[in-house]
Amino acid sequence: MSTCVDVTEEQRAPLLLSHSSSIHQNEDTVVPFSSDKPTPTVTAPNQRLASVDVFRGLTVALMILVDDAGKAFPSINHSPWFGVTLADFVMPFFLFVVGVSVGLVYKKISSKPSATQKVILRTIKLFLLGLLLQGGYFHGRGSLTYGVDVGKIRWLGITQRISIGYFLVSISEIWLVNHNISVDSAAAFMRKYSFQWMFSILLCSVYLCLLYLLYVPNWKLELSDMNLLDHISVTETVHCGVRGSLEPPCNAAGFVDRLILGEHHMYQRPVYRRTKECSVNSPDYGPLPPDSPTWCLAPFDPEGILSSLMAAITCFMGLHFGHILVLFQGHRERIFLWSTFFLPLLLTGYIMEISGIPLSKALYTLSYMCVTAGASGLILIIVYYIVDIKKFRKPTVVLQWMGMNALIVYALAACDIFPAAVQGFYWRTPKNNLVDGTEAFLQIIFHSEKWGTLVFVIVEILFWGLCAGLLHKKGIYIKL
Repeated sequence: MSTCVDVTEEQRAPLLLSHSSSIHQNEDTVVPFSSDKPTPTVTAPNQRLASVDVFRGLTVALMILVDDAGKAFPSINHSPWFGVTLADFVMPFFLFVVGVSVGLVYKKISSKPSATQKVILRTIKLFLLGLLLQGGYFHGRGSLTYGVDVGKIRWLGITQRISIGYFLVSISEIWLVNHNISVDSAAAFMRKYSFQWMFSILLCSVYLCLLYLLYVPNWKLELSDMNLLDHISVTETVHCGVRGSLEPPCNAAGFVDRLILGEHHMYQRPVYRRTKECSVNSPDYGPLPPDSPTWCLAPFDPEGILSSLMAAITCFMGLHFGHILVLFQGHRERIFLWSTFFLPLLLTGYIMEISGIPLSKALYTLSYMCVTAGASGLILIIVYYIVDIKKFRKPTVVLQWMGMNALIVYALAACDIFPAAVQGFYWRTPKNNLVDGTEAFLQIIFHSEKWGTLVFVIVEILFWGLCAGLLHKKGIYIKL
């Protein structure tokens, strides 16, 4: 995305912020930020930021890896409740790169109302896409059925959370930034983005106040025995009556979602079912222990309403990185300024964790936001150094292709649309299909279910990288 974007170009910016080849100067292209100073006679050529594409592609590849290999390696799957694993960095990476891209888009706006209208339209499209992909309509790999009871559709999900973060940072970039201020000092930088930072602090404060101060009363959980001919529902009481609890049954995030969304519209297989209290195979899913608490069967949405407020702050962290890309052109200067930002974030997050604010992706706690946003900044710096400074493009070209078509790869691969469709063609029995057959074949070759699955997932990632590469060579970019 260009740093000097007009409204026409804003209209072309796609969801998930990948780009189109029809745009000569697109969202990952940086030109010197315009100011009142005279322009030099000779201008530097546009600098294509391949690192942003590579980072985006790395995020999609990482999601495929942890989703499909997590069953074989529970240690890389999402943490059951507290703590972080490899999978717990995927969502922050998505949100962070959205913020970076927004920082590169909205630097010069000819019409704020028009730009706002386009942001709203793109947000609605992305939210509806998420509702289709993650609302329960597609049943995913291993199931040849589809369809969802609208009375039990899941309203929120990964794509919906991205749409919320995108909306908040884009609106703040359009309306809360003083574009007339030229940044020639640290004080000017602070003045330029002061209202935007105040807005992000307000979102963070609302989240913290509700999480720690909202009273969570006792609540009733309806349990259904689907094994009986007559569906019998039993109502159990979950005893809470507390404030500030971060445990699975009595936290404010779950309370807000139950109150507003309703239990039937929340995620029905939450990560805490892999805790020791809820699974004999912890940290993997498994049968309930004999003395398991009632709340083990309760739904919980990891992309819920309250936690999405804090998740949006990760977008603002990425937005700050995007501002540095726009305002400073030297590689050393950018890396130095980024480092002074992500290092304190990492340190602050770990200090909070030691001080009693646990890392929790499900609740998107403040410590988790700091650690994952800091890690996002660190990875982006490494990718930027390798790809855009040292120009090592060939080793990362597959990830770059995936990043340039992130939306289609995410929908077809990470959301299991393509594997589920391929499984629809089988020989005699549904188990004899190309997807499961390939994975089983690799497990036989490597004499291990785990390592065979891992190789299968790596092949899957390479397959989608090559597919994205073919689209790139044809000049095709899937966007909304």
